[in-house]
Amino acid sequence: MNNNRAFINPPHLSNEKSLKTLVENRTVYSLNHCELNLFETYESSALVPLKFNDLVVTSMLRGKKVMHLFDDPSFEYLPGETVVIPSNVEMKIDFPEATKSNPTQCLALAIDQTKITDTLHFLNERYPKEGNSQFWQLNYQNYFFYNNVELAATINKLIKECMSTSITKDALADLTLQELLIRIIQTQTAKAVDDGLFTDPKNPITQVVEFIRLNLKENISMKHLSEKACMSTTSFYRLFKRELGMSPIEFVISEKIRCAKQLLKNPTIQINEVCYLSGFEDSNYFIRLFKKYEGITPKQYQLLHVN
Repeated sequence: MNNNRAFINPPHLSNEKSLKTLVENRTVYSLNHCELNLFETYESSALVPLKFNDLVVTSMLRGKKVMHLFDDPSFEYLPGETVVIPSNVEMKIDFPEATKSNPTQCLALAIDQTKITDTLHFLNERYPKEGNSQFWQLNYQNYFFYNNVELAATINKLIKECMSTSITKDALADLTLQELLIRIIQTQTAKAVDDGLFTDPKNPITQVVEFIRLNLKENISMKHLSEKACMSTTSFYRLFKRELGMSPIEFVISEKIRCAKQLLKNPTIQINEVCYLSGFEDSNYFIRLFKKYEGITPKQYQLLHVN
């Protein structure tokens, strides 16, 4: 939602003597329904091809890559970011800055299609979405996003399970794979809302998001939002949290922070004015919260982002 990415704890780099290659040196951990690949690159190179037979969830751990994917423009790929790639799609990768002292490290988690199908079927049966035509599904158009705290924690857990020597690791990894797929779908939905691409008129969240954005300066309560969605407070809270992976009030705060960031691009605006215009009543609370979300104070953000 905001631009601060949650980082994954990178595993230790390979011992130099065990490296088989300096470009995309690969370490593999195979489980029943997934395969964790850790790739390390120690010299700059361009257009290195890579393709998997299964759907792959990739996350940057160290360094920088440039990704060429589908026919889309290439993009920088940095720690704290995740890219989901369908099976049998070739990516081409540049490593503009990789050296022995500044290697890149990236994980690629290949997941069995049967595991994905079973998980989506389970979710649609046990936790059906509102509306007849709404289903839990991965969105392959929305393939690049920042990790939120929950997504990063789930990937950390999965790395730990895959690298473990425990006899129960397959069972635990299976549960974590389910969690990972749920987190990815929620993150994709939140990003679609953020980018203005979540516009299903039948989904109550569409009207609620619009209402929140138009009324940021008002005191928005849960009761207010659930009435807007024509649902009970409990049902609405559950629906919102399930779809976006965050509570309605967390979403309201992230929207206020987003509004504040836009306002701070104006060099002449005062911080207390930004506080008021983005719907906060207390400037100390606003500064504290902004720092929690963005890692810097509003004033520092303003100095860095003046147009």
